[in-house]
Amino acid sequence: MKSTLRPALVLFAVLTLICGVIYPYAITGIGKLAFSEQAEGSLVSRNGQIVGSSLIGQAFSSPQYFWGRPSATSPMPNNAAASSGSNQGPLNLALIDSVKGRIAALKAADPANTLPVPVDLVTASASGLDPEISLAAAKYQAARIALARKMQLEEVQSIIDRHSKAQYFGFFGEPRVNVLALNLALDQHH
Repeated sequence: MKSTLRPALVLFAVLTLICGVIYPYAITGIGKLAFSEQAEGSLVSRNGQIVGSSLIGQAFSSPQYFWGRPSATSPMPNNAAASSGSNQGPLNLALIDSVKGRIAALKAADPANTLPVPVDLVTASASGLDPEISLAAAKYQAARIALARKMQLEEVQSIIDRHSKAQYFGFFGEPRVNVLALNLALDQHH
């Protein structure tokens, strides 16, 4: 028994050291060298204070800010510790009711807006943490923000254009814009 137990314990200790200590530290070190900003959380700071991450959506509710995608995380929106989608299918009554409620809230926030409501403003992403919205979603909100900030609509649209990102590799996804970057640009501008 002793002859069997000793090699098993030694192997357990060696594998724990390799897989539980050496490998994680090596990969973390490589990540910090190769992708230092991402490895540190892609934190965004203003005036020396961290205001968010460019990789995780944040809840904005003031009419003078762009609003991101709804979040399905709980117990609070955009909770990175609980990243998940709602897992509700297109025929789920709870999802249908949520979407109707979100459309009504968007219409109430900007009653003069006659544009079609972009789908990404009323449905949560798969992770529930999406930091970006489509250009259509940003442009849908531009008039509300211009009115709330007493800006010209063209100024808001210019900020959207300056912060827009093209499709990945020229064909994946759609053009998009980071909500935090837009809102920080609005604060700097006005």
